[in-house]
Amino acid sequence: MREIEGEVRRDRRARLVARGGPDEYADQETFAIVERVLRRAVEDRNPDLLLLQELLGDEERWQPQLHLRFSSHHPLIGAPLLFVKRRLLLPVLRWLYEYSLENFRRQQRLNRVLLACIEDLAIENARLRREFDSLIGRGR
Repeated sequence: MREIEGEVRRDRRARLVARGGPDEYADQETFAIVERVLRRAVEDRNPDLLLLQELLGDEERWQPQLHLRFSSHHPLIGAPLLFVKRRLLLPVLRWLYEYSLENFRRQQRLNRVLLACIEDLAIENARLRREFDSLIGRGR
């Protein structure tokens, strides 16, 4: 199984390099490390348990909004205006919404994977920083 995975990795790396991917991918070890970080973000991380999401705060402010809300602040014509919005505009907007919904879901998944990648890279950076600091401390 490892042999097959290695062959798939080599083919993927060769395709990326042939298409003009980063020069660093010519090195098998570098490619394997990058692939491991990205794979962990895609497969192993729980996208709902990320520090970055906690730091961003209220999820409604940065997540794509997938619901329709109609309201009116006009006291006299508010009710008829809402009626028109719900009966005329809602069917058109619902069609557009359903048409776009899958793209919103894809974008949301990509956003979560990218957040997981950023967090994994931050963790790796922190680990390397601690290692570096301890090596510098020993050299003194």
